[in-house]
Amino acid sequence: MKRAKKLYILLGILAAVCLLTFIVSRQEEKKEKIKNSDKVILNIDSDDVTSLSWENEKGKLAFHKEDSWVYDEDESFPVNEKKVKKLLKTFQEFGVSFVIEDVKDYGQYGLDDPLCTIDIKTKDKSYEIKLGDYSKMDSERYVSIGDGNVYLVKEDPLESFNLELKDMIKNDTIPDLSETKAIQYEGEENYQIVYEEDSQQTYCKDDVYFMKDGSELLSLDTLNVKAYLDTVTNLNFGQYMTYHATDEELAKYGLDQPDLTMTMEYEVKNNDKEKVEAKEFVLHISRDPEEKKAAQSDSDEEEITAYARVGNSKIVYKISGEDYKALMKADYNDLRHQEVFTANIEDIKSIDISLEGNDYTLTAKKENDETVWYYNDKKVEADKFETALSGLNVSKFTDKEPSQKEEIGLTIHLDNKTYPEVTVELYRYNGSSCLAVLDGKPLALLDRSHVVDLIEAVNAIVLNE
Repeated sequence: MKRAKKLYILLGILAAVCLLTFIVSRQEEKKEKIKNSDKVILNIDSDDVTSLSWENEKGKLAFHKEDSWVYDEDESFPVNEKKVKKLLKTFQEFGVSFVIEDVKDYGQYGLDDPLCTIDIKTKDKSYEIKLGDYSKMDSERYVSIGDGNVYLVKEDPLESFNLELKDMIKNDTIPDLSETKAIQYEGEENYQIVYEEDSQQTYCKDDVYFMKDGSELLSLDTLNVKAYLDTVTNLNFGQYMTYHATDEELAKYGLDQPDLTMTMEYEVKNNDKEKVEAKEFVLHISRDPEEKKAAQSDSDEEEITAYARVGNSKIVYKISGEDYKALMKADYNDLRHQEVFTANIEDIKSIDISLEGNDYTLTAKKENDETVWYYNDKKVEADKFETALSGLNVSKFTDKEPSQKEEIGLTIHLDNKTYPEVTVELYRYNGSSCLAVLDGKPLALLDRSHVVDLIEAVNAIVLNE
Protein backbone atom coordinates (compact mmCIF):
# COMPACT_ATOMS: atom_id res chain seq x y z
CA MET A 1 0.00 0.00 0.00
CA LYS A 2 2.77 2.38 0.97
CA ARG A 3 4.64 1.48 -2.22
CA ALA A 4 1.55 2.27 -4.33
CA LYS A 5 1.08 5.57 -2.53
CA LYS A 6 4.67 6.55 -3.24
CA LEU A 7 4.16 5.58 -6.86
CA TYR A 8 1.12 7.86 -7.16
CA ILE A 9 3.06 10.72 -5.66
CA LEU A 10 5.94 10.22 -8.07
CA LEU A 11 3.51 10.06 -10.99
CA GLY A 12 1.91 13.31 -9.80
CA ILE A 13 5.28 15.01 -9.60
CA LEU A 14 6.17 13.76 -13.05
CA ALA A 15 2.89 15.07 -14.47
CA ALA A 16 3.50 18.48 -12.89
CA VAL A 17 7.01 18.61 -14.29
CA CYS A 18 5.70 17.69 -17.73
CA LEU A 19 3.01 20.37 -17.52
CA LEU A 20 5.53 22.99 -16.43
CA THR A 21 7.88 21.94 -19.22
CA PHE A 22 5.02 22.26 -21.70
CA ILE A 23 4.11 25.75 -20.43
CA VAL A 24 7.72 26.90 -20.54
CA SER A 25 8.12 25.51 -24.04
CA ARG A 26 4.97 27.34 -25.14
CA GLN A 27 6.23 30.56 -23.54
CA GLU A 28 9.56 30.13 -25.32
CA GLU A 29 7.70 29.46 -28.56
CA LYS A 30 5.66 32.64 -27.97
CA LYS A 31 8.77 34.66 -27.20
CA GLU A 32 10.39 33.38 -30.35
CA LYS A 33 7.54 34.93 -32.35
CA ILE A 34 8.16 38.42 -30.93
CA LYS A 35 10.49 40.18 -33.32
CA ASN A 36 12.11 43.57 -33.55
CA SER A 37 10.84 45.41 -36.60
CA ASP A 38 11.08 48.76 -38.32
CA LYS A 39 8.28 47.86 -40.68
CA VAL A 40 5.72 50.41 -41.89
CA ILE A 41 2.43 48.55 -41.54
CA LEU A 42 0.13 51.24 -42.94
CA ASN A 43 0.71 53.87 -45.57
CA ILE A 44 -2.65 55.53 -46.17
CA ASP A 45 -2.73 58.69 -48.26
CA SER A 46 -5.15 61.07 -46.56
CA ASP A 47 -6.29 62.38 -49.94
CA ASP A 48 -7.60 58.90 -50.78
CA VAL A 49 -9.67 58.52 -47.61
CA THR A 50 -13.45 58.71 -48.05
CA SER A 51 -14.55 58.09 -44.46
CA LEU A 52 -13.12 58.10 -40.96
CA SER A 53 -14.73 56.98 -37.73
CA TRP A 54 -13.60 55.93 -34.30
CA GLU A 55 -15.14 54.64 -31.10
CA ASN A 56 -13.79 54.97 -27.58
CA GLU A 57 -15.12 55.43 -24.05
CA LYS A 58 -16.47 58.86 -25.05
CA GLY A 59 -18.64 57.40 -27.81
CA LYS A 60 -18.47 57.13 -31.57
CA LEU A 61 -17.74 59.82 -34.13
CA ALA A 62 -18.01 59.31 -37.88
CA PHE A 63 -17.14 61.58 -40.80
CA HIS A 64 -17.25 61.19 -44.56
CA LYS A 65 -15.87 63.17 -47.42
CA GLU A 66 -17.92 64.88 -50.09
CA ASP A 67 -16.52 68.12 -51.49
CA SER A 68 -15.31 68.63 -47.93
CA TRP A 69 -15.47 66.63 -44.70
CA VAL A 70 -18.96 66.13 -43.25
CA TYR A 71 -20.11 64.92 -39.85
CA ASP A 72 -22.38 61.89 -40.45
CA GLU A 73 -24.94 62.86 -37.81
CA ASP A 74 -25.34 66.50 -38.82
CA GLU A 75 -24.19 67.96 -42.12
CA SER A 76 -24.47 71.49 -40.72
CA PHE A 77 -21.65 70.83 -38.25
CA PRO A 78 -18.56 72.84 -39.35
CA VAL A 79 -15.83 70.19 -39.48
CA ASN A 80 -12.25 71.21 -38.86
CA GLU A 81 -10.67 69.68 -41.97
CA LYS A 82 -7.16 70.38 -40.76
CA LYS A 83 -7.91 68.29 -37.67
CA VAL A 84 -9.17 65.41 -39.82
CA LYS A 85 -6.04 65.52 -41.97
CA LYS A 86 -3.87 65.59 -38.88
CA LEU A 87 -5.59 62.46 -37.56
CA LEU A 88 -5.16 60.67 -40.88
CA LYS A 89 -1.53 61.71 -41.13
CA THR A 90 -0.83 59.33 -38.22
CA PHE A 91 -1.37 56.41 -40.60
CA GLN A 92 0.46 57.79 -43.62
CA GLU A 93 3.70 56.12 -42.50
CA PHE A 94 2.60 54.08 -39.50
CA GLY A 95 5.74 52.35 -38.28
CA VAL A 96 6.25 49.73 -35.57
CA SER A 97 9.01 48.64 -33.20
CA PHE A 98 7.97 45.02 -32.54
CA VAL A 99 5.75 42.47 -34.24
CA ILE A 100 4.08 39.53 -32.49
CA GLU A 101 3.04 36.97 -35.08
CA ASP A 102 0.19 34.40 -35.19
CA VAL A 103 -1.52 35.78 -32.10
CA LYS A 104 -4.07 33.47 -30.49
CA ASP A 105 -4.94 35.44 -27.36
CA TYR A 106 -5.60 39.10 -28.12
CA GLY A 107 -6.87 39.61 -24.59
CA GLN A 108 -3.39 39.66 -23.08
CA TYR A 109 -2.69 42.78 -25.18
CA GLY A 110 -6.01 44.47 -24.39
CA LEU A 111 -7.20 43.98 -27.96
CA ASP A 112 -10.23 41.78 -27.29
CA ASP A 113 -11.87 44.89 -25.81
CA PRO A 114 -9.83 47.71 -27.34
CA LEU A 115 -9.61 51.20 -25.86
CA CYS A 116 -10.29 52.66 -29.29
CA THR A 117 -11.28 51.24 -32.67
CA ILE A 118 -10.54 53.33 -35.76
CA ASP A 119 -12.16 52.63 -39.13
CA ILE A 120 -10.76 54.16 -42.31
CA LYS A 121 -12.08 53.67 -45.81
CA THR A 122 -10.74 54.56 -49.21
CA LYS A 123 -12.36 53.83 -52.58
CA ASP A 124 -10.56 50.50 -52.74
CA LYS A 125 -9.92 49.35 -49.19
CA SER A 126 -11.12 49.34 -45.60
CA TYR A 127 -8.93 49.39 -42.50
CA GLU A 128 -9.81 48.54 -38.89
CA ILE A 129 -7.21 49.66 -36.38
CA LYS A 130 -7.58 48.58 -32.75
CA LEU A 131 -5.68 50.22 -29.91
CA GLY A 132 -4.98 48.00 -26.90
CA ASP A 133 -2.97 48.25 -23.70
CA TYR A 134 0.13 50.33 -23.14
CA SER A 135 3.32 48.36 -22.62
CA LYS A 136 5.08 50.01 -19.71
CA MET A 137 8.19 47.94 -20.39
CA ASP A 138 8.48 49.20 -23.96
CA SER A 139 6.61 52.48 -23.48
CA GLU A 140 4.55 51.78 -26.59
CA ARG A 141 0.94 50.89 -27.51
CA TYR A 142 -0.29 47.44 -28.67
CA VAL A 143 -2.11 47.73 -31.99
CA SER A 144 -3.77 45.32 -34.40
CA ILE A 145 -4.82 45.94 -37.99
CA GLY A 146 -6.57 42.61 -38.64
CA ASP A 147 -3.68 40.71 -40.22
CA GLY A 148 -3.29 38.21 -37.37
CA ASN A 149 -0.40 40.08 -35.77
CA VAL A 150 -0.06 42.46 -32.85
CA TYR A 151 2.33 45.38 -33.08
CA LEU A 152 4.03 47.79 -30.70
CA VAL A 153 3.87 51.12 -32.48
CA LYS A 154 6.31 54.01 -32.46
CA GLU A 155 3.60 56.67 -32.44
CA ASP A 156 0.68 56.18 -30.05
CA PRO A 157 -2.60 57.22 -31.77
CA LEU A 158 -4.72 56.96 -28.60
CA GLU A 159 -4.17 60.49 -27.37
CA SER A 160 -4.86 61.96 -30.80
CA PHE A 161 -8.18 60.08 -31.05
CA ASN A 162 -9.30 60.75 -27.47
CA LEU A 163 -11.73 63.32 -28.84
CA GLU A 164 -15.28 64.56 -28.52
CA LEU A 165 -17.39 66.31 -31.11
CA LYS A 166 -16.46 69.73 -29.71
CA ASP A 167 -12.83 68.96 -30.51
CA MET A 168 -13.67 68.55 -34.21
CA ILE A 169 -15.42 71.87 -34.76
CA LYS A 170 -13.94 74.46 -37.06
CA ASN A 171 -13.89 77.44 -34.73
CA ASP A 172 -13.91 80.98 -36.02
CA THR A 173 -10.38 82.31 -36.18
CA ILE A 174 -9.19 85.48 -34.51
CA PRO A 175 -6.55 87.26 -36.59
CA ASP A 176 -3.36 88.93 -35.45
CA LEU A 177 -4.60 92.37 -34.41
CA SER A 178 -1.20 93.91 -33.70
CA GLU A 179 -1.59 96.19 -36.72
CA THR A 180 -5.05 97.47 -35.83
CA LYS A 181 -5.71 100.91 -37.30
CA ALA A 182 -9.24 101.59 -36.04
CA ILE A 183 -11.77 100.26 -33.53
CA GLN A 184 -15.48 101.04 -33.59
CA TYR A 185 -17.47 100.31 -30.43
CA GLU A 186 -21.25 99.89 -30.38
CA GLY A 187 -23.48 98.98 -27.47
CA GLU A 188 -22.65 100.06 -23.94
CA GLU A 189 -19.79 102.04 -25.52
CA ASN A 190 -20.29 104.05 -28.69
CA TYR A 191 -17.21 105.72 -30.08
CA GLN A 192 -14.31 105.23 -32.47
CA ILE A 193 -10.60 104.79 -31.89
CA VAL A 194 -8.31 105.93 -34.71
CA TYR A 195 -4.61 105.40 -35.36
CA GLU A 196 -2.30 108.31 -36.06
CA GLU A 197 1.49 108.33 -35.95
CA ASP A 198 3.48 111.48 -35.07
CA SER A 199 0.26 113.13 -33.99
CA GLN A 200 0.08 116.78 -33.02
CA GLN A 201 -2.76 115.93 -30.62
CA THR A 202 -0.49 114.75 -27.81
CA TYR A 203 2.78 115.58 -26.09
CA CYS A 204 3.58 111.87 -25.55
CA LYS A 205 5.61 110.57 -28.50
CA ASP A 206 4.42 107.00 -27.91
CA ASP A 207 0.74 107.85 -28.42
CA VAL A 208 -0.69 106.48 -31.68
CA TYR A 209 -4.28 105.64 -30.67
CA PHE A 210 -6.90 108.35 -30.13
CA MET A 211 -10.54 108.48 -29.17
CA LYS A 212 -12.43 110.46 -31.79
CA ASP A 213 -14.62 113.00 -30.02
CA GLY A 214 -16.24 115.07 -32.75
CA SER A 215 -13.39 116.95 -34.40
CA GLU A 216 -11.16 116.42 -31.37
CA LEU A 217 -8.77 113.52 -30.82
CA LEU A 218 -8.18 112.45 -27.22
CA SER A 219 -4.99 110.50 -26.65
CA LEU A 220 -5.07 106.93 -25.35
CA ASP A 221 -2.31 104.90 -23.75
CA THR A 222 -0.79 102.73 -26.49
CA LEU A 223 0.03 99.97 -23.99
CA ASN A 224 -3.57 99.90 -22.72
CA VAL A 225 -4.98 99.64 -26.25
CA LYS A 226 -2.46 96.92 -27.17
CA ALA A 227 -3.35 94.99 -24.01
CA TYR A 228 -7.03 95.23 -24.95
CA LEU A 229 -6.31 93.91 -28.45
CA ASP A 230 -4.27 91.08 -26.92
CA THR A 231 -7.31 90.12 -24.85
CA VAL A 232 -9.34 89.85 -28.06
CA THR A 233 -6.61 87.92 -29.87
CA ASN A 234 -6.20 85.41 -27.02
CA LEU A 235 -9.91 84.89 -26.42
CA ASN A 236 -10.63 81.22 -25.72
CA PHE A 237 -13.24 79.71 -28.06
CA GLY A 238 -12.91 76.28 -26.47
CA GLN A 239 -16.62 75.75 -25.70
CA TYR A 240 -19.40 76.33 -28.18
CA MET A 241 -23.07 76.56 -27.22
CA THR A 242 -24.48 76.04 -30.72
CA TYR A 243 -23.09 75.85 -34.23
CA HIS A 244 -26.28 76.77 -36.08
CA ALA A 245 -27.55 79.78 -34.14
CA THR A 246 -31.11 80.84 -34.92
CA ASP A 247 -32.62 84.22 -34.08
CA GLU A 248 -34.19 82.61 -31.02
CA GLU A 249 -30.86 81.23 -29.87
CA LEU A 250 -29.12 84.56 -30.37
CA ALA A 251 -31.75 86.12 -28.11
CA LYS A 252 -31.27 83.32 -25.59
CA TYR A 253 -27.58 84.19 -25.31
CA GLY A 254 -28.10 87.96 -25.41
CA LEU A 255 -26.42 88.26 -28.81
CA ASP A 256 -29.45 89.64 -30.63
CA GLN A 257 -28.56 92.92 -28.89
CA PRO A 258 -24.95 92.48 -27.74
CA ASP A 259 -23.62 94.32 -24.72
CA LEU A 260 -20.68 95.36 -26.87
CA THR A 261 -19.77 95.01 -30.52
CA MET A 262 -16.25 95.88 -31.59
CA THR A 263 -15.22 96.24 -35.20
CA MET A 264 -11.47 96.23 -35.67
CA GLU A 265 -9.84 97.37 -38.89
CA TYR A 266 -6.38 95.87 -39.20
CA GLU A 267 -3.66 95.42 -41.78
CA VAL A 268 -1.87 92.32 -43.03
CA LYS A 269 0.70 91.72 -45.71
CA ASN A 270 -0.71 89.86 -48.67
CA ASN A 271 0.91 86.95 -50.49
CA ASP A 272 3.46 89.28 -52.06
CA LYS A 273 4.70 89.96 -48.50
CA GLU A 274 5.01 93.61 -49.44
CA LYS A 275 1.62 95.09 -50.17
CA VAL A 276 -0.55 95.81 -47.16
CA GLU A 277 -4.15 94.68 -47.20
CA ALA A 278 -6.87 96.16 -44.99
CA LYS A 279 -9.21 93.71 -43.27
CA GLU A 280 -12.01 93.80 -40.73
CA PHE A 281 -12.80 91.66 -37.69
CA VAL A 282 -16.08 91.93 -35.79
CA LEU A 283 -16.72 90.52 -32.31
CA HIS A 284 -19.96 90.60 -30.31
CA ILE A 285 -20.08 89.83 -26.58
CA SER A 286 -22.95 89.61 -24.14
CA ARG A 287 -23.74 88.52 -20.63
CA ASP A 288 -26.39 85.87 -20.03
CA PRO A 289 -29.66 87.91 -20.21
CA GLU A 290 -31.34 86.29 -17.19
CA GLU A 291 -28.19 86.58 -15.11
CA LYS A 292 -27.74 90.18 -16.17
CA LYS A 293 -31.31 91.00 -15.27
CA ALA A 294 -30.94 89.43 -11.82
CA ALA A 295 -27.58 91.03 -11.08
CA GLN A 296 -27.72 93.52 -8.25
CA SER A 297 -24.22 94.94 -8.57
CA ASP A 298 -21.17 95.08 -10.78
CA SER A 299 -18.97 93.64 -8.08
CA ASP A 300 -15.69 92.14 -9.26
CA GLU A 301 -16.52 89.15 -7.06
CA GLU A 302 -19.68 88.41 -9.00
CA GLU A 303 -19.54 85.38 -11.26
CA ILE A 304 -20.44 86.11 -14.85
CA THR A 305 -21.71 83.84 -17.62
CA ALA A 306 -20.92 85.36 -20.99
CA TYR A 307 -21.01 84.55 -24.69
CA ALA A 308 -19.32 85.68 -27.89
CA ARG A 309 -19.97 85.57 -31.60
CA VAL A 310 -17.71 86.49 -34.51
CA GLY A 311 -19.42 88.65 -37.13
CA ASN A 312 -22.34 86.75 -38.69
CA SER A 313 -21.02 83.34 -37.68
CA LYS A 314 -23.55 80.66 -36.73
CA ILE A 315 -21.39 79.58 -33.80
CA VAL A 316 -22.01 80.94 -30.30
CA TYR A 317 -19.19 80.48 -27.79
CA LYS A 318 -19.13 80.62 -24.03
CA ILE A 319 -16.31 82.84 -22.77
CA SER A 320 -14.94 83.30 -19.28
CA GLY A 321 -16.28 85.95 -16.94
CA GLU A 322 -12.76 87.37 -16.67
CA ASP A 323 -12.51 87.84 -20.44
CA TYR A 324 -15.95 89.43 -20.53
CA LYS A 325 -14.99 91.92 -17.80
CA ALA A 326 -11.73 92.75 -19.56
CA LEU A 327 -13.47 93.35 -22.89
CA MET A 328 -16.18 95.49 -21.31
CA LYS A 329 -13.49 97.83 -19.93
CA ALA A 330 -13.48 99.77 -23.15
CA ASP A 331 -14.46 103.32 -22.25
CA TYR A 332 -12.18 106.33 -22.55
CA ASN A 333 -11.11 106.25 -18.90
CA ASP A 334 -10.16 102.57 -19.19
CA LEU A 335 -7.92 103.06 -22.21
CA ARG A 336 -6.45 106.50 -21.59
CA HIS A 337 -3.21 107.12 -19.69
CA GLN A 338 -3.45 106.23 -16.03
CA GLU A 339 -0.69 108.69 -15.09
CA VAL A 340 -0.95 112.45 -14.60
CA PHE A 341 2.25 113.22 -16.53
CA THR A 342 2.59 111.15 -19.69
CA ALA A 343 5.54 112.64 -21.58
CA ASN A 344 8.97 111.03 -21.54
CA ILE A 345 11.39 112.37 -18.93
CA GLU A 346 13.92 112.79 -21.77
CA ASP A 347 11.64 115.43 -23.34
CA ILE A 348 11.79 117.75 -20.32
CA LYS A 349 13.89 120.93 -20.69
CA SER A 350 13.08 122.48 -17.31
CA ILE A 351 10.48 122.51 -14.54
CA ASP A 352 9.22 125.50 -12.56
CA ILE A 353 8.04 124.35 -9.13
CA SER A 354 5.75 126.15 -6.68
CA LEU A 355 5.91 124.69 -3.17
CA GLU A 356 4.83 126.22 0.14
CA GLY A 357 5.03 129.77 -1.24
CA ASN A 358 8.49 129.24 -2.74
CA ASP A 359 9.46 128.95 -6.40
CA TYR A 360 12.23 126.73 -7.74
CA THR A 361 13.48 125.82 -11.19
CA LEU A 362 15.12 122.54 -12.16
CA THR A 363 16.90 122.36 -15.51
CA ALA A 364 17.47 119.19 -17.50
CA LYS A 365 20.36 118.81 -19.91
CA LYS A 366 21.49 116.00 -22.16
CA GLU A 367 24.98 114.79 -21.36
CA ASN A 368 26.32 111.60 -22.96
CA ASP A 369 22.76 110.59 -23.93
CA GLU A 370 21.62 110.90 -20.30
CA THR A 371 19.38 113.46 -18.61
CA VAL A 372 21.36 115.43 -16.02
CA TRP A 373 19.51 117.76 -13.63
CA TYR A 374 20.69 121.14 -12.34
CA TYR A 375 19.43 123.42 -9.59
CA ASN A 376 20.99 126.87 -9.27
CA ASP A 377 23.57 125.79 -11.86
CA LYS A 378 24.61 122.91 -9.62
CA LYS A 379 24.30 119.30 -10.72
CA VAL A 380 21.85 117.42 -8.49
CA GLU A 381 20.75 113.83 -7.98
CA ALA A 382 17.13 113.62 -9.24
CA ASP A 383 16.36 109.90 -9.58
CA LYS A 384 13.75 110.03 -6.79
CA PHE A 385 12.21 113.14 -8.33
CA GLU A 386 11.90 111.44 -11.76
CA THR A 387 10.35 108.35 -10.14
CA ALA A 388 7.88 110.44 -8.12
CA LEU A 389 6.86 112.54 -11.14
CA SER A 390 6.29 109.46 -13.29
CA GLY A 391 4.51 107.73 -10.40
CA LEU A 392 1.60 110.16 -10.09
CA ASN A 393 -0.91 107.43 -10.91
CA VAL A 394 -4.63 108.01 -11.22
CA SER A 395 -6.98 106.46 -8.65
CA LYS A 396 -10.16 107.87 -10.17
CA PHE A 397 -10.83 110.31 -12.99
CA THR A 398 -12.98 113.28 -11.99
CA ASP A 399 -14.10 116.72 -13.17
CA LYS A 400 -14.48 118.15 -9.67
CA GLU A 401 -12.94 121.56 -9.14
CA PRO A 402 -10.35 121.96 -6.36
CA SER A 403 -11.65 123.45 -3.11
CA GLN A 404 -8.62 123.14 -0.83
CA LYS A 405 -5.02 124.39 -0.82
CA GLU A 406 -2.49 123.59 -3.47
CA GLU A 407 0.12 121.11 -2.26
CA ILE A 408 2.55 121.61 -5.16
CA GLY A 409 2.44 123.08 -8.66
CA LEU A 410 4.63 122.24 -11.66
CA THR A 411 5.09 123.96 -15.00
CA ILE A 412 6.94 121.49 -17.18
CA HIS A 413 8.74 122.88 -20.26
CA LEU A 414 9.05 120.30 -23.03
CA ASP A 415 11.09 119.88 -26.18
CA ASN A 416 7.86 119.82 -28.19
CA LYS A 417 6.76 122.50 -30.64
CA THR A 418 3.06 121.69 -30.32
CA TYR A 419 3.07 121.33 -26.54
CA PRO A 420 5.96 123.45 -25.25
CA GLU A 421 4.69 123.31 -21.67
CA VAL A 422 2.38 121.35 -19.39
CA THR A 423 1.07 122.48 -16.02
CA VAL A 424 0.34 120.06 -13.19
CA GLU A 425 -1.32 121.35 -10.02
CA LEU A 426 -1.87 119.01 -7.10
CA TYR A 427 -4.45 120.04 -4.48
CA ARG A 428 -5.38 118.56 -1.14
CA TYR A 429 -8.68 116.68 -1.40
CA ASN A 430 -8.96 114.69 1.84
CA GLY A 431 -6.69 112.81 4.22
CA SER A 432 -5.87 110.09 1.73
CA SER A 433 -6.29 111.71 -1.70
CA CYS A 434 -5.17 114.68 -3.74
CA LEU A 435 -6.80 116.25 -6.79
CA ALA A 436 -4.74 116.65 -9.95
CA VAL A 437 -5.45 119.53 -12.33
CA LEU A 438 -3.78 119.24 -15.75
CA ASP A 439 -3.43 122.38 -17.88
CA GLY A 440 -6.14 124.09 -15.84
CA LYS A 441 -8.69 121.25 -16.08
CA PRO A 442 -9.53 118.85 -13.23
CA LEU A 443 -8.19 115.42 -14.15
CA ALA A 444 -8.22 112.85 -11.39
CA LEU A 445 -7.88 111.87 -7.78
CA LEU A 446 -4.65 110.19 -6.76
CA ASP A 447 -3.20 108.68 -3.64
CA ARG A 448 -1.82 111.44 -1.40
CA SER A 449 1.26 109.34 -0.68
CA HIS A 450 2.34 109.83 -4.31
CA VAL A 451 2.16 113.59 -3.87
CA VAL A 452 4.08 113.38 -0.60
CA ASP A 453 6.80 111.40 -2.42
CA LEU A 454 7.05 114.17 -5.02
CA ILE A 455 7.22 116.92 -2.38
CA GLU A 456 9.91 115.07 -0.44
CA ALA A 457 11.92 114.52 -3.63
CA VAL A 458 11.78 118.26 -4.43
CA ASN A 459 12.78 119.21 -0.88
CA ALA A 460 15.67 116.77 -1.02
CA ILE A 461 17.01 118.69 -4.04
CA VAL A 462 16.34 122.32 -3.12
CA LEU A 463 17.25 121.94 0.55
CA ASN A 464 20.22 119.75 -0.37
CA GLU A 465 19.10 117.06 2.12
